[in-house]
Amino acid sequence: MNEKIKEVLERTPFEPELKEEILKSGRLKKAKAGQTVITPDDEAQEMPLVMSGLLRVMRNDDNGNEVFLYYLEGGETCAMSITCCLEGKRSSFHVVAEEDSELWMMPVSNLDNWITKYPSFRRFVFNSYQTRFDELLHTIDSMVFMKLDERLYNYLLDKKMASGSFEIKKTHQQIANELNTSRVVVSRLLKKLEKEEKIEQRRNYIEIL
Repeated sequence: MNEKIKEVLERTPFEPELKEEILKSGRLKKAKAGQTVITPDDEAQEMPLVMSGLLRVMRNDDNGNEVFLYYLEGGETCAMSITCCLEGKRSSFHVVAEEDSELWMMPVSNLDNWITKYPSFRRFVFNSYQTRFDELLHTIDSMVFMKLDERLYNYLLDKKMASGSFEIKKTHQQIANELNTSRVVVSRLLKKLEKEEKIEQRRNYIEIL
């Protein structure tokens, strides 16, 4: 498995010494599709680096409602996880494996030192913040300025971009949960998108046209 994380690290601009430290201090974590990786109120002990697969980051309210925030792909980490790790806070979000995924978990105790010692890691952290901030703005814009059918289509396109597949293997109820609406509304809007020839609904998936 070290060979796999080595391949991921080879695609990063990290210094050779930092790559070696990440290899020695980290550990492999596997997550099956649908498995929760980080739950709300978890005490951050490790920062995940996605090696393969796809993770979905969600935000919950006190009533159990949830809303989709963004995806994490190979070579990426979660900016909110970094914040929790560095500040010793409990998480206020949860992360679920969208598909079978492999993560390299790095101990929080190393992060401060790496940020100070390695310019490449410092840039990696800042870039992660910027990327996630841009995606959050995108999510907020869609919620505030878009009609629900536009939000739904935008959600499907985001999923396509993150997974690299035109096939969206989601139930109407799963989509409704992530958009914080009802299954009936999602079903109606999917039919509307189908009539507009933007999608086709298959037996077990939705196809983006």
